[in-house]
Order: sequence, then structure tokens, then C-alpha cells
Amino acid sequence: MSKRFDQLKPYLDKAHAYNLALTMISWDNSTIAPPQAIELTSKAVGLLSGEHYHTLINEDVKNLLEALSDPQEQASLTFSEKGIVKNLTKEFRLLAAIPPEEFQAYQTLLAKAYPVWEKAKAENDYASYAPVLEQIIHFRKKFAAYQQKEGQKLYDVLLDEFEEGFTVEILDPFFAKLREALVPLVQQIREKEDFISDDFLHQSFEIPVQKEFCHFLAEYIGFDFNRGIMGESEHPFTTELHNHDVRITNHYSENSLDGAIFSVIHEGGHALYEMGIDDEITGTPIGHGTSMGMHESQSRLYENNIGRSPEFWEPLYGKLQEAFPAQLASVTFDQFCRAINHAKPSLIRTEADELTYPFHVMIRYEIEKLIIEGSVDTASLPALWNQKYQEYLGVLPPTDTEGILQDMHWAGGDFGYFPSYVLGSAIAAQIFHHLETVMPVKQYLKEGNMTPIREYLNAQVHRFGGAKNTQEILQDMTGESFNPDYYISYLTRKYSDLYQLS
Repeated sequence: MSKRFDQLKPYLDKAHAYNLALTMISWDNSTIAPPQAIELTSKAVGLLSGEHYHTLINEDVKNLLEALSDPQEQASLTFSEKGIVKNLTKEFRLLAAIPPEEFQAYQTLLAKAYPVWEKAKAENDYASYAPVLEQIIHFRKKFAAYQQKEGQKLYDVLLDEFEEGFTVEILDPFFAKLREALVPLVQQIREKEDFISDDFLHQSFEIPVQKEFCHFLAEYIGFDFNRGIMGESEHPFTTELHNHDVRITNHYSENSLDGAIFSVIHEGGHALYEMGIDDEITGTPIGHGTSMGMHESQSRLYENNIGRSPEFWEPLYGKLQEAFPAQLASVTFDQFCRAINHAKPSLIRTEADELTYPFHVMIRYEIEKLIIEGSVDTASLPALWNQKYQEYLGVLPPTDTEGILQDMHWAGGDFGYFPSYVLGSAIAAQIFHHLETVMPVKQYLKEGNMTPIREYLNAQVHRFGGAKNTQEILQDMTGESFNPDYYISYLTRKYSDLYQLS
């Protein structure tokens, strides 16, 4: 039992209270807040962010953390308490490097940025968004320079916020390996473009019925509506106040049934992670997913490895046909399973198939490196974006809405986030391979029994929150560290079989 750790708890509780308030405002801004609210609300966000900053970044907390890092003190801490001290020490170092007035100004800017982006996207008006984006980039580069260690790349500082230990030195070869393996596969499939049709997924599907079915799907995979809610937003996302208040959103389009279905499964995977955090650590600095890559592994695992499998849909497809009899009555189970897995280069990342999805992330990764490490100006970004889409996917965005404005991440300052999406897909493939060695996964899915899968993931991944990092979780669960070969093997096998490639 550590008295010094007990002295730290009031600061943690107060910081969590501020963070909870900020999360509530962020959720509100992204879902139901009226357009004219943002100017006054953003001031409150700035003030609350400043208070959150001073709650953790002060001499008392600094002294407590230094004392708690002593080996004798460490010996008196529980596993979770050690994780909290380690996480908070890192957060302290990063935040303390930023002048408080600049941190508050940045948080105020971010509160204003989301609605500016949302309006710009709706109106295909990049020019109205560019000045805000330029300010965000200015802050991110300045903050990264404050936090930069000797010899560290500026972009690596940002990457480390989302995926500890994964640097440009690791990611460049990772993406190169994917390109080498997947480009020939995509080219082969392009030659069989008409082999699979998904036209029936783009009929008119009543949105109220979609919402009802998506609510059912969320519950089916384990989302607990006593501890969570589902709203709507332009871009689906998941957020949590603590493990008993986890919120997901979805986006519905009348002419895209699979978009809403797989978004709710994806966000549901994120939510199961947050709902599975141990009560002991929820609301603390480690009371959330350990990294964006591991978080994405859980959403991708549910969305793709599980959610796009024939076994998952065996007990469900009849229910979907009942929901949309006029549209799906004549569509066979095999046709449906093939359609939800078809591959074709497209413009929108969130709607991309599994095979071409990594290229969407590679494009953003390369642009972010140029923004942070180079001197690309914001005015030239749409042209650069379009050039890379033409180069990597052979498609050209007709509008900025379908191009550079499609993602909300940069409006939130999340530079360094995008690589986590593909890391998550690779980790998901590695975890799914492991699951098949420890349980009859496909049989459970055919039976509609999601419980053993969810409970195993909770025991091995979710409950630890941020007490373990990605590599530690993988090593303890699977017996090996991150290995992208499972991902390449999974995609190659799946799409070679699906398109009957030689």
C-alpha cells in the first residue's frame, strides 16, 4: 500500500471530472449541438482544458510522480497503479513541455474546428476550412518540437501519441511490404471487376428500418445499452466517459445498406473494448484502450474478420431479409456474402473494402509526413491528395468533399493517427489467427454465440486498459510480438479464393 499513490488520487479524480465534461461537450458538438452554439461553447472548452492541464501539470504532481518512480515505492504498487504512474509520467512530460496559454488556445481552436470542417465538407468548400487547418498544423508542429527528444523525428513524436514504439523507421518498411504484396492482387482483381456484383446493396433502404436493424446488431455482438447509447454523426465514432457510459454514433445513407451495418459493427468493437475496462482503472489515466492500433484491432476484428465472414451471417441473413424483403428476397446468401467482401478501388476510406483500405491510409501517412517534416502549404493539399489517389488507387476525387475533406481527424489535430488503422487491421488478423487456435470460432459464429469470443478478448485485451502496451498484450496472448505476415496471408488467401485467382 503506497501513501504517496493515495496522495495522487485526488488529482486523478479531478482530472477525470474535467475530462468527462470535455468529452460530454465534444459528443454534443458532434451530434446534437445547434450550429450557433460553438462560439460560446468553445470558450468553455478552452477554460476547462486549462483547468485540466493545471490539475495534472503542477509541482505537487511532479514531486509525487518522481517519488513514485523510486524502486522501493514501485514495489509497493499494484500492477494497475504502476501502469497509472507510468502513463501519467509520460503525459506529464508531454504536457509540461507546452506553455499553458498555448495549450488552452489550441483546445479552443479545436472546439471551433469540427463544425468548420463539417460545414466545409457539406458545401465542398475547402477554402473555408484551410485557414483553420493551417492553424492546427502550426500548433501541432510547434508542440511536437517542444516535446521532441534529441535525434527524434518530428513526425515520430506525433506517432508515439497514438501507437507507442511504432516509428517511421518501422512503418515505412511495413507499408512497403504491404504494397509489394497487395498491388499485384489488386491488379488481378481489377481484371475481374465484374466477377462480383454489389448493386443490390445500393437500392433504396428505409433509414428507420436500417436504424432498427443496426440497434439489433449492436446488441447482438454485445453492446450493452444499459451502459451505452447510439447517436448519429457525419462521421461514425466511439467515445467514453467511463466503462459505464460508452457512446457510439452511426451514419445512415438510404442507398448504402452495408455502410451503416459495418459502421455499427466497427464502432461496436471499439465500444466493447471500453465497456470491458476493469472497474478498478476506469476513469484513471489507463482507463481506456492502450493504443489506437490495439483499439482499431478490436473494431476491425469485429467488422472484418468476424463481421464479413459467412459464418457470422449464417444466423443473421434471414433477419436482414425480413427487414428488407422487397430489396433482398431474391438475393441468395452466397450472393450477399460475396457482395459485402467485393474489392474495388474507391474514393472514401470508411467505405473501402479490406483489400484496398490500406492504400487509403498510406496516402494519408505520406501526406502527413510531408506536412510535418516538410513544408507543404495547406493550399496545395487538395491537389496532392488527388494526385496520390490517382497514383495508388487509379481514382480521381471529383470534389474535395469526396477527397481531402472526407475525414474529421485533422480537424481534431489527430496527425499521426491514421497509421493505426492499418496496424489495427494487421493486429486483428494476428489475433483472429490466434483465436482459431484456442476456440472453435467459426462454429460459435454459426451458432450465433458471440459470448465466448467477447469474454476471451475481455480477459486477454480489454480489462487491462492502458496498463499493458500493444506489444505486451500480443506477446502475452499469442506468444509473439506484432507480426504483419498474418495480415498479408489473410488478405491474399481471402481474395484469391473470393475471385478464384490462380
